[in-house]
Amino acid sequence: MWIAELAAAGWVHPLDQDVSAGLRRSFFPGVVEACTYRGRLVALPWYVDAGGLYYRTDLMSALGRKPPTDWHELADTAAEMQHRRVPMGYLWQAKQAEILLCDLVEFIASNRGRIIDPSGAVRVDSPACVEAVQFMRDLVHRYKVSPSEVFSWDEEPSRRPFTAGRVGMMRHWSYVYGVSQNPDQSKVVGKVDVAPLPSFPGGTSSSCLGGYQLGVAAGSRNKEGAMDFLHWLAGTEAQLAFALDFGNAPSRVSVYDEKKLAKGQPAMVKLKEAFGNGVPRPVTPHYSRVSLALQSAVSRALVYGDVRGTLRSARRDLEAIV
Repeated sequence: MWIAELAAAGWVHPLDQDVSAGLRRSFFPGVVEACTYRGRLVALPWYVDAGGLYYRTDLMSALGRKPPTDWHELADTAAEMQHRRVPMGYLWQAKQAEILLCDLVEFIASNRGRIIDPSGAVRVDSPACVEAVQFMRDLVHRYKVSPSEVFSWDEEPSRRPFTAGRVGMMRHWSYVYGVSQNPDQSKVVGKVDVAPLPSFPGGTSSSCLGGYQLGVAAGSRNKEGAMDFLHWLAGTEAQLAFALDFGNAPSRVSVYDEKKLAKGQPAMVKLKEAFGNGVPRPVTPHYSRVSLALQSAVSRALVYGDVRGTLRSARRDLEAIV
């Protein structure tokens, strides 16, 4: 989310002349979008992360269900798991912090909404956004499948109950699969799988993107050499090596078809669809201020209600910022 800020300040060298259209198509589309500012490519995708739906395979099988593809179906499945098998049906992260924005982006994008659209217009109080945030609140207050503690939880506090065997499903980042299969950290080894996050009717599964991208400083005295290095780092061979040796998920789609990756990082291959459904956080050079304003507003909406009114106020705040 820093790429637009760096580009707006004129600190990064535009890469349009150095990266062909064919090469751009070799990366996940959402990452390329995150690397683009005002129609110009200003960074090269390196490795990615994205949210996924973790679930207990044993519980899902016992209930005769499949991983839900619809958010309302998830609420029903979580309620059944909670009633019959585990204390908590579904965990996510809503602490007033950056992670809340990540979860928010996923709910909104899966309802065909945008916080800030490509033209720069603020849409956070659109019907799609209001419905998505209301559902986030309803998971706790209406469906009662998520505990109120999610309003103060970020990544690790939400992960620990899941790997302790007390939760049916959970939204989390890609690192959790490895933790769930580690007997020193998990009581559910061999009982966890990951699927794409659900969507609202008419929407598509959407995962908030994280990860690292590559750029060239505008003041570099050796831009040609820098670009050679970037092309090597973002190449198939280097991405495969970083994936196998360090667990960095490749941004190149074709790397997921490599047999070595399937053998060395099977969980990463399972997340390919989630990476393909990845969406960036709002692309704006004022992201830090946008994030803080949204964290405060959405947190109030989730805890106290009045979702529509709070998001309407948030739109005015964001318009003043951007």
